[in-house]
Amino acid sequence: MDEVNDNVDYGGAVPLHAEFGFDGGSVGGDQAGGDFQDWKYHAVEFAKGVAEMSMGLGRGCRDVVRQSVIAKDSYFMRRFGTPCTRFFARFSFLNEYLPEDRDPVHSWSVILFVAVVAIAALSVNTEHSTSTPLVKRLYIHPSGASRILLPDGRHLAYQEQGVSAVKARFSIITAHPFLSSRLAGIPGVKDSLLQEFGIRLVTYDLPGFGESDPHPNRNLESSALDLLQLSYAVGVTDKFWVLGYSTGSMHAWAALRYLPDRVAGALMVAPMVNPYDPSMTKKEISRTWENWTARRKFMFFLARRFPRCLGYFYHHSFLSGIHGQIDKWLSLSLGRRDKAFIREPIFEEFWQRDVEESVRQRNVKPFVEEAKLQVSNWGFSLSDLKIQKKRFGKGIILWLKSLYSQDEEQLTGFLGPIHIWQGVDDKVVPPYMADFVERVLPGTMVHKLLYEGHFTYFYFCDECHKQIFTTLFGKPQGPLAIATAVVDQIPVQVDSKEQEQNNEENQENNEEKEEDTIGDSAMD
Repeated sequence: MDEVNDNVDYGGAVPLHAEFGFDGGSVGGDQAGGDFQDWKYHAVEFAKGVAEMSMGLGRGCRDVVRQSVIAKDSYFMRRFGTPCTRFFARFSFLNEYLPEDRDPVHSWSVILFVAVVAIAALSVNTEHSTSTPLVKRLYIHPSGASRILLPDGRHLAYQEQGVSAVKARFSIITAHPFLSSRLAGIPGVKDSLLQEFGIRLVTYDLPGFGESDPHPNRNLESSALDLLQLSYAVGVTDKFWVLGYSTGSMHAWAALRYLPDRVAGALMVAPMVNPYDPSMTKKEISRTWENWTARRKFMFFLARRFPRCLGYFYHHSFLSGIHGQIDKWLSLSLGRRDKAFIREPIFEEFWQRDVEESVRQRNVKPFVEEAKLQVSNWGFSLSDLKIQKKRFGKGIILWLKSLYSQDEEQLTGFLGPIHIWQGVDDKVVPPYMADFVERVLPGTMVHKLLYEGHFTYFYFCDECHKQIFTTLFGKPQGPLAIATAVVDQIPVQVDSKEQEQNNEENQENNEEKEEDTIGDSAMD
């Protein structure tokens, strides 16, 4: 039996057990301690080498500066040598404060370097940054809204403010804008102001928003019918006013189109119109679109062409369960005053609560439908609301018949007043939209607001709300007495001459009745 030779020649190759530090099956011990010492030795030597190389580099840079910059025949010294000499000569007295055995040039270089490092260190903010806001999650509040049952089986949630139905001198019904709810209404309006003018304000959730049930096939005509059913359900049997703010204005326009006999007038604040309205000129379209951000234009394009793609963006913004800023979520470009206003605590608190109610159902479909309605075919144009003679049809015979007809001329369109309050500094709904409405509806009364934006006039402004009500309803007269019946909610101003004529006619009729009564008694 051959003996095993331990002294085997590997031809210069290192055995595996020697390469990985194994010796006879033992691991650790003295070999591990030796490895640590080797690593420590190599690290120290590497640091020494880096220090020597740095010193050599510094000496080399110094020599280059002396030969190329500080040399008497260099470009720098020829151009700046004399001014620098005068400067150093003026401050040479400072060298007296330096140690006697130190070169002034070397000493002042070190002092300058230390000063630069100290200033840089002091300028660094070592405290934790507090500018990053804390993440605040959406909170879904318990339900408790008043609801009505519609003929198709859906429920519609609403909220009432102001006087009761029997005491209401004026009734206002409004739908909320995009990403809002019935809680919006007129933001910050005081109940005492509504009582002063005898106003009853009714705000409702659009289908799929808040606590209202979704509508399977909704459009602007169905929206107007929902508003009509709500008016009857809450006891508004006479004419009422409609309020439209921002994107919620399209539901007010629909009420004027489909319910002209039930609406007394329209109150619009920064009203949004269809940006693809065929009645708009190229100049009006250009002026309107140039004020919007590229992202908002892209969202309008998706809503018109590929509405299903909007769900992705909505799930990553207001349906993500986390609060955010309104200008970021809706891709809004805001003016200076609007930017400052949306960061005030009173607006943030109101906005967050309104959004929480709006996304209560966590359903993206109603939001996609609302965005699609804004840019799609409304089923009518704003020019259809213009007051004009009713057409009897096409053909010569019908035209001749209309000329010689003794019947009273019938008018179509919306006959009531339309008031628009528009901020000149509004970037969300540009003032050119109000100019467009005024062009197609000449009877519209537009109130331009200098230095006002999209939010600053309508939100939490008591004086602004009072100005609006005074313009619409005149001097405040308070709520109605319970026994008083309301015939029409449009304030009527009677001329003094007409009043005198009516009094004279009534007096003549009373005298004729008295003569007839006396004659009949004489015959008897």
